[in-house]
Amino acid sequence: MKIPVKFTVSTVLLLLSRNSYAENVTLPVPVLEWSFYVLLIFALVVAVGIFFKTGKNKRKESMSELLEEHNATIHSVGPDVSVTECVRLMNEQQIGAMLVIENECLLGIFTERDAITRVLGAGLEPSITKIAAVMSHNPTCITPLTTLDEAMAIVSSQRIRHLPVVQNGDVLGMVSSGDLTHWLVEDRAGEIRELVDAAGRRGDI
Repeated sequence: MKIPVKFTVSTVLLLLSRNSYAENVTLPVPVLEWSFYVLLIFALVVAVGIFFKTGKNKRKESMSELLEEHNATIHSVGPDVSVTECVRLMNEQQIGAMLVIENECLLGIFTERDAITRVLGAGLEPSITKIAAVMSHNPTCITPLTTLDEAMAIVSSQRIRHLPVVQNGDVLGMVSSGDLTHWLVEDRAGEIRELVDAAGRRGDI
């Protein structure tokens, strides 16, 4: 995808420099004008096509593709782990939620919200309270075929921040609302950097 973007930017910038274009080509003026507009239209069509293709495809990518692309790691604990130990692991791994799994079966999810409302808010002692007693049971899950658009819709409508990705009972990973937002803007930010770099190189010539 990077090559077409650079090609398009370079072509457009070159075409906009009509003086340099005319200096190197000794053709009749009508031919130059016709060639210039044909190439300009072609470059614009390619640019528009790339813009819509990247934007659309990213939102339609499945969770399996995104998890594979970003080397997703499954963070989990057993149901008998204490809240204190679970929170320690969450802080260590810098995550906001932990899956609770036993014998490869998803039992629930423990989040920062659970720690506040179900542990601290209830006056429980974290060091002796087991995760199984305060985790969220039956969390909303998505499948590997769920698209980025669909996952964002679930997060927004249900006001949740974490979605386990499950297929036939097997946990493949978990995505957060932050992950989804990051993936949406990731490619666009890359394209903007390429445009800025290309413009900078053109200015140095």
